[in-house]
Amino acid sequence: MEENRSNKTPESTTPLFNIIGEKVALGPLRKDLAPYCNRWYNDLRTLSRLGETPLPWTLEQEEQRYEKLIARIARNGTEIVFLVYERSSGNPIGITGLDEVDMRNRTADFGISIGEPDARGKGYGTESTQLVLDYAFIGLGLHNVKLSVFEFNLAGIRTYTKAGFKEFGRQRESIFMGGKLWDNIFMECLSTEWGPSPVLAQVFKPDDSRQSP
Repeated sequence: MEENRSNKTPESTTPLFNIIGEKVALGPLRKDLAPYCNRWYNDLRTLSRLGETPLPWTLEQEEQRYEKLIARIARNGTEIVFLVYERSSGNPIGITGLDEVDMRNRTADFGISIGEPDARGKGYGTESTQLVLDYAFIGLGLHNVKLSVFEFNLAGIRTYTKAGFKEFGRQRESIFMGGKLWDNIFMECLSTEWGPSPVLAQVFKPDDSRQSP
């Protein structure tokens, strides 16, 4: 795993950050970072948490998926995806964002995956989740953001709860993993329950009025 983390962001391209937190920063997708995503999505543990079929995934397939994702985002405007960077090193460590964004009803679905194994358990997932919620509520003006998480994903449940999500329902025994059936848990966060904005309240703050001399 240490060998994986030795791969550095291409020196020719400085990471572009949209939202900067204390430990992580969020930025737009980059095609040149497809090898990172390809490694993450060949990790069977990661796939099990995402509910994906555990199949080998080639770099060519990842590049094709990227092209399709960009085309879909441009076409429907209901999906927003960020790369997650470790702020101190500038290395990409995961992916997060919103799907099914409904501006009329002010709702969206949330998703995240911290792909680098040694970036887990450091609070990066919690802060990334909080930054996306900040973007959803303060930047986009949404009101309800929901997600689904598998019952066996205890780390994910802790992350979402700490970030502000609350359980509102379950699809019982609907996920098969490790020889057992598990619940699919649904969680949500409302703008009215959201705490102080960690970043974007200052970005989207009106200019102070100037007093005439």
